[in-house]
Amino acid sequence: MITAYRTALAALLSLSASAAAAGGDASKPPRAVIELFTSQGCSSCPPADVLLETLAERPDVVVLSLPVDYWDYLGWKDTLASPMFSARQRAYAMERGDRQVYTPQTVVNGVTHALGSDLDAIEAAITSTSRREEVLSLPVRAREHDGRIEVELDEHPSSPKGEIWLIAVASKQQVAIERGENAERKVSYSNVVRKMTRLGPWKGKPCRFAVARDDAMTKDADRVLVVVQAGNGGMPGAILGAAWVSEH
Repeated sequence: MITAYRTALAALLSLSASAAAAGGDASKPPRAVIELFTSQGCSSCPPADVLLETLAERPDVVVLSLPVDYWDYLGWKDTLASPMFSARQRAYAMERGDRQVYTPQTVVNGVTHALGSDLDAIEAAITSTSRREEVLSLPVRAREHDGRIEVELDEHPSSPKGEIWLIAVASKQQVAIERGENAERKVSYSNVVRKMTRLGPWKGKPCRFAVARDDAMTKDADRVLVVVQAGNGGMPGAILGAAWVSEH
């Protein structure tokens, strides 16, 4: 089932992915940040995990997997889940006002949600949220140098206020699920969030942060994303800026 889904999905995405790769520049700001709330205990989630894996190859979007823990009672404890991710998903729903929390659910640019296995719905969400003036409007400079991660933002007085975060991810994780609704499946996850570190507030003024790489990472993480987000950790809003940390 998953193999057939992957084959069909690859054919569906081939044109848009090729166009993005041909015209895209990984150094440019992304069009979207896509957060997938998923669970190893959710039988509907593997197709969404496959879709996210394919979207991760596109240079015009940033994808994140955030495994939730609220399905653990179904017979399998998710090995990657964190209650922090479950809380983040609920906070998004409260901020939107619709209180819709489910798996697989994507939150696009911190603003709207779509079924995580529905490519058309995700693309529509990217298009609609990209029209918002504040979404991904902030250039973010981020690099790793001499064992430290350095982040810089220029003045942007019209920007909404928010917070600056470092998000450490594991690019690839494969899990053999032994029990529950996905028993005997091996599922691959892309850009699994392993740690979130708040650097400080964003107030529209020039700012610079530096943090030791070891303080921002975990043993299984291999990449770091910088995200500037409106609101706060308890009530997250639109993604204002995002950039992968480059190595120099």
